[in-house]
Amino acid sequence: MTLRLSHFCAGYGRVPVVHDISLEIGEGRIVALLGANGAGKTTLMRAVSGLATFQGGSIEFAGSDVTHLSSAELVERGLIQVPQGRHLFAEMSVRENLEMGAYLAASQTAHTRMQEVFSLFPILRERERQAAAFLSGGEQQMLAVGRALMSGPRCLLMDEPSLGLAPKAFDLILDVIKRINRSGTTVFIAEQNARKVLRVAHYCYVLESGRIITEGSSEALIADDRIQRSYLGVAHP
Repeated sequence: MTLRLSHFCAGYGRVPVVHDISLEIGEGRIVALLGANGAGKTTLMRAVSGLATFQGGSIEFAGSDVTHLSSAELVERGLIQVPQGRHLFAEMSVRENLEMGAYLAASQTAHTRMQEVFSLFPILRERERQAAAFLSGGEQQMLAVGRALMSGPRCLLMDEPSLGLAPKAFDLILDVIKRINRSGTTVFIAEQNARKVLRVAHYCYVLESGRIITEGSSEALIADDRIQRSYLGVAHP
């Protein structure tokens, strides 16, 4: 099992946000965490990455207990996050932002990974000397994903990658998610856009008020009346 949370609780300071979360992200899978704005998705992602306050439970990654490791130590182990809002270095060029993602890699490895990123996102090659601040929203999201891939993730955490994107730009990101997953990278994606994410995920958890309220395969959730009404905008009599 690549990533397992057991009775996991987290928040900010002493304020709890997510409660008693138990879930598993199997190696080589795409697993989605669905929920409305404010459900706790970002807090959970940040806590798994060591960026929010851990309040109880445990985290296991690649067979080891990583509950109390720092963010830097988690990155070294291959648990990499694409944060909500991208958090790029705005004044640095596309190439420089990508290089920041490869600070742990040998130069030849970094070069190989950069060529792979440019293959996934050809527009980034065209823009490689342009400052990140002047990219479109979709291009900035591509760069954020590319920077994460430069770290060589074993498990890629993606927090609201659709935020601020046009539908076509998000479709491109989802296509890349499928491609990198086929190459062996596990993906854990938190999203509000359930309709599109359910098309690519193998398994899904639904978060509401900081707790998992249901889970299942994408096919099962698509067929669930409650999920259709609440997240897919489908009304039933």
